[in-house]
Amino acid sequence: MLKISPSALIIFIVFSCKLYSPAPPHAAPQLSPPNINRPHAPPPLPSGSKIAILEGNPRNEGIFTMRAMLPPYFKIPAHWHPKDERVTVIEGVVYVGFGDKTDTTNASKFTTGSFYINPMESHHYVFTQSEGCIMQITGNGPWSITYIEDKK
Repeated sequence: MLKISPSALIIFIVFSCKLYSPAPPHAAPQLSPPNINRPHAPPPLPSGSKIAILEGNPRNEGIFTMRAMLPPYFKIPAHWHPKDERVTVIEGVVYVGFGDKTDTTNASKFTTGSFYINPMESHHYVFTQSEGCIMQITGNGPWSITYIEDKK
């Protein structure tokens, strides 16, 4: 009878799984930071921000994920979205408040690694301070932004 040590068996299993693991589906996005292109965000987002679409299309039905870079001292005035918006702060700090007017004295601070949800149709505003931030937004399209107060 052939005897195999437990450690040899574990090594065999690990390498076998690696050798025979299927490749991801052709259309599955796989991006690393140097390969994420962040062009300037189109309207209706304020000038100065950059957006990278990681999956899907926010203008169409279905799930999408986008990464936004907001520079220091950036403001997105009070607005709302037609569906929930799930946000993860990748880097830096962002402030989010709720209401019909931007109030930089009354907002929650979200630092690197934070997660929050802006519920559908909730009136909210977003701003950064000296750090700026990179945030990732996931939702179901079609996504849009409806401003409540004027963009400044």
